[in-house]
Amino acid sequence: MTTGVRRRMGVEERRQQLIGVALDLFSHRSPDDVSIDEIAAAAGISRPLVYHYFPGKLSLYEAALRRAAEELAERFVEPHEGPLGARLLRVTGRFLSFVDEHGPGFSALMRGGPAVSAGGGCAVGPGTASASASASTTNALIDSVRQAAYDQILAHLKVTEPSARLELVVRSWISLAESTALLWLDGRRVPRAELELQLVHDFAALTAVSAAYDEEMAALLRGILAEEPADGPFADLVGRLLALAPQAADDLR
Repeated sequence: MTTGVRRRMGVEERRQQLIGVALDLFSHRSPDDVSIDEIAAAAGISRPLVYHYFPGKLSLYEAALRRAAEELAERFVEPHEGPLGARLLRVTGRFLSFVDEHGPGFSALMRGGPAVSAGGGCAVGPGTASASASASTTNALIDSVRQAAYDQILAHLKVTEPSARLELVVRSWISLAESTALLWLDGRRVPRAELELQLVHDFAALTAVSAAYDEEMAALLRGILAEEPADGPFADLVGRLLALAPQAADDLR
């Protein structure tokens, strides 16, 4: 028989609950449009109690961003087994799933975050210490996600000391994935499954272009393709390009 008495949460448990509630709200609307009152109501507590755990909306927003960044970084973790193309396809699937679930929050994170006030009401001026601290924290979180993704890709390639060209390819692909996701959020006009495959093809294309200029990159690409099955995403790209080749040759004549 239940008594109806609500269990009292510990300090850290309550903090984590508030972060989760805030992240959910920030994921569906711009953080500037979410008030402390809404966060308190969603958590089932009073507004003053929110301030007991967080000094203001800025600190709560940064905590939510930190959790989002950690979750996003985890999406790039993938067992180092099987063909690289299939592994990257699973990674891009989880990445775009995160983007789909946390649209406004992802946009805010990648675009540097809104200048929410420390008190939780309106935006602060761009020259204030609060805005500067928020931007600094957000940039650090973004960089941590990018570095995690970079490290994961290098691990999949079994490279510990990347050449300048390989670093350029991997970091360019990560930047492309970010910008592609942001553009896709504006209307989602390309089917997500197609976009996931296209991002994997983008990685192969960037690698192939670099391989045309550098023998070390060419050897890396040959090793990747040697392990690619006939029905894999990299093989699919080769087939698509070969299908275009006769027409392209005619156009160049």
